[in-house]
Amino acid sequence: MFIATLIAAERLSHGEISAAEDALATAGMPATDRAWIEAERACDLMFAGDPIVARGALEGLLSGVDVVVQPEAGRRKRLLIADMDSTMITVECIDELADYAGIKAEVADVTERAMRGELDFEAALDARVALLAGLDAGAIDRCLAERVRPMPGAKALVRTMRAHGAHTLLVSGGFTRFAEPVAADIGFDRAIANVLESEGRRLSGTVARPIVGAEAKRRALGDAAAAHGLALDATLAVGDGANDIPMIEAAGLGVAYRAKPRTAAAAAARIDHNDLGALLFAQGYAMREWAAED
Repeated sequence: MFIATLIAAERLSHGEISAAEDALATAGMPATDRAWIEAERACDLMFAGDPIVARGALEGLLSGVDVVVQPEAGRRKRLLIADMDSTMITVECIDELADYAGIKAEVADVTERAMRGELDFEAALDARVALLAGLDAGAIDRCLAERVRPMPGAKALVRTMRAHGAHTLLVSGGFTRFAEPVAADIGFDRAIANVLESEGRRLSGTVARPIVGAEAKRRALGDAAAAHGLALDATLAVGDGANDIPMIEAAGLGVAYRAKPRTAAAAAARIDHNDLGALLFAQGYAMREWAAED
């Protein structure tokens, strides 16, 4: 059996649920039951059949509603691995850091192209970091304080999963100077990221090797699952950029969060309308079960 979870950014009506049931029936997979996870916000439709066909029938059907289709068994995941920039936080740290050097537009253009998969990630990272050479390292602390904010729903997602026994890992192609405090603030068990090198109080314009890129993220997922004795089916990965695709494809539930087109196309589920709390609804958590964000 499979579950299609309808998650509304605002209000989910009975009429919309009926329209989704009709779409499943037209696709040859009539819903066998429906159940609210959260009244007027999130509803499960149970069905037997092809989940890929079901997703195609439902995704984009209802305005402002995200759809997650997955097996009924094992929907509550035991490992979360998440990207940081534009996923767990609202900004791209390297772009904001570049603003303190007066070169945000130049760096942000390369970031956008790299996240769309148009550029080699490692080469693009080296090129952007080189432009930061000589910047006072104190700009990192200023950037953290002034510009880095958790994505709505991030704390609830991570803290709720941890409260129910899951391990949570932040894996970033960005930098430890950002990822470690972000992970601590949101509530992750630990963080993996690149080391931005410096000479005294100035950034050197280089990144320590090996670089945390797409393959390192995928490997981190596999290593963490193995360390906790988990099958990949028990894992959830979420990200927005092309360098997140391997871990998203490898996870039991791989989610593209407000993602670039190539990443969205590769993911088993996409969240375009809701905040990260949608991933708790997708796992069957009613809001009364959510951990407090602060």
